Amino acid sequence: MKKLVLGTLGVAVLLTSCVSQKKYAELEAKNKETQDLLNSATVKLNECLEEKSTATAEMQSLKDQVKFLKANNQVLIDNMGNLTELSAKGAENLEKSLESLQEKDLTIRRLQDAVTRRDSVNLALVQSLKGVLGNLEDDDIEVSVEKGVVFVSISDKLLFKSGSYNVTSAAKEVLGKVAKVVNNKPDFEFMVEGHTDNVPYRKGVLLDNWDLSAKRATAIVRILQNDYGVDPKRMTAAGRAEFVPVSATDKSKNRRTRIVVLPKIDQFYSMIEEGMKDPAINK
Repeated sequence: MKKLVLGTLGVAVLLTSCVSQKKYAELEAKNKETQDLLNSATVKLNECLEEKSTATAEMQSLKDQVKFLKANNQVLIDNMGNLTELSAKGAENLEKSLESLQEKDLTIRRLQDAVTRRDSVNLALVQSLKGVLGNLEDDDIEVSVEKGVVFVSISDKLLFKSGSYNVTSAAKEVLGKVAKVVNNKPDFEFMVEGHTDNVPYRKGVLLDNWDLSAKRATAIVRILQNDYGVDPKRMTAAGRAEFVPVSATDKSKNRRTRIVVLPKIDQFYSMIEEGMKDPAINK
């Protein structure tokens, strides 16, 4: 009977891990797609800025020409009446150039606004997290931003005892502070990643570091949901085992839990996509 129960538990854990890994892969693919589009938009933005600089210099030269033409217009009309038509065409061309430059400026501003809004949201989130977490000089907690994504990294010595996936009481206090921030920002989705060192692990129904890291991630997600009321639809639990280390020499740094916050990814994606379709940027 014991073997039957243990076998059933093992299958349940493995199924949970598979579902988490699949959803994690989907999120990472979506994040990569967004990053690729952002990189493409950045290239376009830089090209537009260069065009703007060139066009501004040309516009100033044209303005100087118009000023000269206006000052000498009457003399030119008296001497050569046919130049009147040429001056009118020059003014018309100048007006069209100014309109085109204004369109490009508007498109550039839209793209810059999208990037600025994303960065502003991330900055506000980081400041909120730092405010509630308090003393961030502690090496056990780190808040950072990488490629437009906010990360909260918490060492396992603060969260778990060695080889355990039971969350400590001290860690629950930290998780409560993080939950306070994310509950106030309902548009965010986030993923809880469990990371281990490369020391082989096997205990009870847990077969290896994959199982341990996934079990630790689900333990934290469960606390955020049950103890602090975080909407489970916004969370993903993922086990990364030992395969994403941050240090080649200090194994303790690799034993960590990372909360990956994804603020308004769909909305930012839409803003970039809309800007890229603007015909003014593709002239």
